[in-house]
Amino acid sequence: MKLILREDVENLGKGGEVVDVKPGYGRNFLLPRGLAVLANPKNVRELEHQKSVASAKAAKMKASAEAVAKRLAETPVTLSRKVGEQDKLYGSVTALDIAEALASRGLQIDRRSIDLAEPLKTTGDFEVPVKLHSDVVGKAKVKVQAEPA
Repeated sequence: MKLILREDVENLGKGGEVVDVKPGYGRNFLLPRGLAVLANPKNVRELEHQKSVASAKAAKMKASAEAVAKRLAETPVTLSRKVGEQDKLYGSVTALDIAEALASRGLQIDRRSIDLAEPLKTTGDFEVPVKLHSDVVGKAKVKVQAEPA
C-alpha cells in the first residue's frame, strides 16, 4: 500500500515522503490517525505543489536571515556595567541584555536565538553568535566597558 506521510513517523519516514507499507498498518494505524493519505495521483500532485511552495518560502526566509546577519555584523553594541577588581563585573551580561541593546539599535532578535554559552563577566570586546536560521549564524559585536564612577 503506497501512502504519503503527513508528519514524521518514527522508523518509517519524514513528512512528505511516499512510503510503501503493509495494508493493515496503513488502514488501521496511519490513515485513522491522520498521519498519512493515500498516494493517488491527485494527492501526489498536491504534495509536489506544497513542496515547491515550502522550498520557495524557505529560500525567502534564508535570504532575510542573511540580510539580518549582515546588518547585525554592522551594528556593534556597547554595554556599560559596574566593575570591581581586575575588570570583573558586578553581575554579568546575559543574552537578554544583548537582545535589549540590539532592540534599542533597531534589531528585534529573540533572546533565545543568542547563543551565549555563559554570561559575560569581564570587560572587553566579544563576538556573540546569533542563530538566525538553521543555516545562518550571525555574529553580534558586543563591547562591555566599565561604567564611569
